[in-house]
Amino acid sequence: MSITYIIGFNVRPAQRERFLSLLNGVLDAMRHEAMFVSVNFHEDPNDPCHFLLHETWADHQDVLDVQLKRPYREEWHAALDELLEAPRDISVWKPLRSDSA
Repeated sequence: MSITYIIGFNVRPAQRERFLSLLNGVLDAMRHEAMFVSVNFHEDPNDPCHFLLHETWADHQDVLDVQLKRPYREEWHAALDELLEAPRDISVWKPLRSDSA
């Protein structure tokens, strides 16, 4: 069963470009993973340092046991305390339907 993670980020203004660079590197790498389904990344139109990530994977346990430990995530995870104003807001959802044009 697939699983979706909704992750909110409040980035320190001085770290915005570094945040984007590191996260885009992770997103570019993870889309080649066999268990990857989709990702959408959003910026708050009223706050250029507030972001929302919506990512779906085929299996929750694989994310916990394998994906979070991938080497391409190491620099990203190590930098989070410097990049963010507050801890990430993470929620987990079970997809019921997905439509697109």
